[in-house]
Amino acid sequence: MLEPLRQGLPPLDPATVSGAASCALPPRYEAVREARQFTRGTLNQWRMSEHFDDVCLVVSELVTNALRHGLPTGDGPRTPQDPPVRLHLMRWTERLVCAVRDPSHDSPVAGDSEDFCAESGRGLFLVDSFADSWGWHPLGGALSGKVVWALFQVPPAPGTPAESAY
Repeated sequence: MLEPLRQGLPPLDPATVSGAASCALPPRYEAVREARQFTRGTLNQWRMSEHFDDVCLVVSELVTNALRHGLPTGDGPRTPQDPPVRLHLMRWTERLVCAVRDPSHDSPVAGDSEDFCAESGRGLFLVDSFADSWGWHPLGGALSGKVVWALFQVPPAPGTPAESAY
């Protein structure tokens, strides 16, 4: 079990966000493909398509984990206002954050990355390998569950002033 982790995630002032996009994902595995398509479209719109491969791999792993481990196993009530899984992409001048929200309060569990024959269990190892940092935190207030996030450092677009140090 991993403790809630915010280290490595710099202060994220919503006023300095240069782009944000979010999509609700249905509680089925086809949602991983939808998340990749959403990510491709968003990164193309932000002129960041050169980062698609790494970001897409991380998004795929985070969404797969949310679907596999973050959804309730029973047929409990679900409301359209609170989708079971949601993908958020946020862009700053030199940072991109991918965050996946699910209704589970359970912490992410990293699998054994040394068993290279295993068909599953290496998702968080891949996230750790491709993102500059990652972590998770429980949600509070009206929102229930947790968010697992991954941060990518990206070069600023030409002609864009660099962010101040955080």
